[in-house]
Amino acid sequence: MPPPSATTLLLLLILPPLLLHTTTPQNNDTEAECENLWIHIRHLPTQFNIDLLKNCSNYPLYDNFCPYISNHGLGLKTHNRSHSWYRTDPHMLELIFHRRILEYPCLTADPDTADAIYLPYYASIDSLRYLYGPDVNSSYLHGLELFQFITQFNSPDIWAKNKGHDHFLVMARTAWDFIQPFSDDPPIWGTSFLELPAFYNVTALTLESRAYPWQEQAIPYPTSFHPPNLALFDSWISRVRRSERTTLMLFAGGGGISASPNVRRSILLECTNCTSGFGSTSQNNHNYLKLCEFVDCSNGICEHDPIRYMKPMLQSTFCLQPPGDTPTRRSTFDGILAGCIPVFFEDLSAKSQYKWHLPEEEYKEFSVFIPKEDVVYKGLSILDVLMGIPKSDVKRMREKVIEIISRVTYRKQGSSLGLRAKKDAFDIAIEGTLQRIKSKLKEVAAEM
Repeated sequence: MPPPSATTLLLLLILPPLLLHTTTPQNNDTEAECENLWIHIRHLPTQFNIDLLKNCSNYPLYDNFCPYISNHGLGLKTHNRSHSWYRTDPHMLELIFHRRILEYPCLTADPDTADAIYLPYYASIDSLRYLYGPDVNSSYLHGLELFQFITQFNSPDIWAKNKGHDHFLVMARTAWDFIQPFSDDPPIWGTSFLELPAFYNVTALTLESRAYPWQEQAIPYPTSFHPPNLALFDSWISRVRRSERTTLMLFAGGGGISASPNVRRSILLECTNCTSGFGSTSQNNHNYLKLCEFVDCSNGICEHDPIRYMKPMLQSTFCLQPPGDTPTRRSTFDGILAGCIPVFFEDLSAKSQYKWHLPEEEYKEFSVFIPKEDVVYKGLSILDVLMGIPKSDVKRMREKVIEIISRVTYRKQGSSLGLRAKKDAFDIAIEGTLQRIKSKLKEVAAEM
């Protein structure tokens, strides 16, 4: 008999907890604490989640994501002695979320008493066969098997009760990857999952939503930091707070090589010019050793290697977050994790996206906004804008960034009770989902 593959061994470690849908023992205390907070996990066949992980190396046009399945989706540790840092792939958020929800304190086996129904379907991973695999010309079929199962074969009354308004799932890609019109023939890009009328009522938690989302709500990209206890979390916060900021602004990313005007090109040009012309007078006036630093992350070389960008971010006061192929960036959350004040160039990059985790009314307290049109077409200097911000404001903004680190961090599963007392990105996503579903059900009831 041949030895088991590395993927098989990984799945053997992952399977037991994910297949065991625990529930919260109900008594008078839990009834009171969990009022309006009960979640039921629908039992889906493994073809909709765990079995999809077996194909982790089957997409030649896509990255082999087998290594990132480790540690329930957190990925491999950055080094052997690490307790909090992993080579996390953002597209593993479905697996991370599935594992974390098993620890949710208000799970119920009775769907009739649940306030929300969770679908443990790995939509992003399943989409790979349509995006990069053999089913590229059948992308309109994405999600239909799931819909047929939950509405016809597996307790269809659960869906029928509220016509899906109380169901939610995680889709660990941008919404743009799931909104291909049925009229595209042949398909151009993406699947049509969010275009299916069957799923119009379901709440989809995505890494990025559309400008006018119907079903989806954006939640933070997972970073590489997943602390298991309060001591390690506090230790990181202390390091961020005492880090010496010797660089004014930093851009970690790729692109900007196009000859046509775009904000990334403008950033790289300004960064090059201000670095080459940086003299001792400026250094003495502003206490910066560098005015701008560019961390080249072209071709995805930084994606699973936080060492490349975390140290430069820790040394920088401002982190530039220009849009790329889509408006949002994982780098926004890497920068916040480093205590680096984000600089946005359009509202769709964060302000109109992550309203649960980063409320709109707080943006001026922790970020800077510079319209990309002013930079690209009017010649506005990013350097001048940032240099013009008083030091007292910079200090206040950095403290606010540090304050929100816990809200955009996904702590490790099985973390300590002390750390669980701090709401993390998962906790806030669950709270927001429950509130959204409650509001939707109230609206539906009012229309009847």
